[in-house]
Amino acid sequence: MTAAAATTTKPARKQPAKPQRPRLADLKPHTREITLHGKRVSYRTAGDGGPVLLLIHGITGCAEQWDDVMPLLADRYTVVAPDLLGHGKSAKPKGDYSLGGGIAMQFAYEYPPFAERLVLVSSGGLGREVSALLRAATLPGAEIVLPVIASERILNLGAAFGAALTKLGLKAGTDLAEMARGYASLNDAGARQAFLHTLRAVIEPTGQRVSATDRLYLTKILPSMVLWGERDPLIPSMHAHSAHEAMPGSRLELFEESGHFPQLHEPVRFAHALIDFIESTEPTQVDFNDQDLNMFRELFLAGAEGAEQEELPRSRETAQQ
Repeated sequence: MTAAAATTTKPARKQPAKPQRPRLADLKPHTREITLHGKRVSYRTAGDGGPVLLLIHGITGCAEQWDDVMPLLADRYTVVAPDLLGHGKSAKPKGDYSLGGGIAMQFAYEYPPFAERLVLVSSGGLGREVSALLRAATLPGAEIVLPVIASERILNLGAAFGAALTKLGLKAGTDLAEMARGYASLNDAGARQAFLHTLRAVIEPTGQRVSATDRLYLTKILPSMVLWGERDPLIPSMHAHSAHEAMPGSRLELFEESGHFPQLHEPVRFAHALIDFIESTEPTQVDFNDQDLNMFRELFLAGAEGAEQEELPRSRETAQQ
């Protein structure tokens, strides 16, 4: 007791000022809108002042799919999650639309000065295999069947069943509930048209028709990670392994207990995986100067040579047959 009292007579040591923590209200995502090329684009955002982290949803998805992880990331980054055209609260003009993984990949190699890192989450366009549910939606007559499938009564049953499975601890329930919510958006005629146009542009009854695997070598220019749920019922996790092998220097994160939406199944682990990847890698810095243009030229030439080497054995096999 005396010693404790004696310590109070010493000059108080000046404590370093603690950094101010963001307010909880700043970490919660908020909806905003902009007009882009005359079209309304809605987006969710959280955080302010840190590096921009762009989260892009997939087909029938929306920005709200990221709500569970956005507050976990917003104290470090400015997080932005748009409703892509044809989805969510954004406009639904006629035309084909791209999907989340495809947008991220194309943006990364077409506009490298603006992309510092790339993360693919349960992405399409990395192999032929895809669920029968999505393949069936490309068949003739889907325009007639979809309004029935997307009826409120049927989807409420699906969502309720998914919620019940989740309460029982079954991860499939989260996928089912989110798929029901996505299909519920197809009650809107514009969203339904956008869905069918987009789906038929990238998927056919036998599988995915669009593939980005021949361009994955371009990810060499920036740090990249492939993140996937091993229980994905829509796109098999074997696509994660093949993409990882084709992306030089990439990192592979597999969520053993998650399905197609790991950010919903395990939001805390998902956020930690993103933070660790960002904090442990150096952002790529590319400008359109002579040195960088030469680098791209050599990269394109190496990719072309690799494609020719792959084509030669196929040509020989065809000739033998």
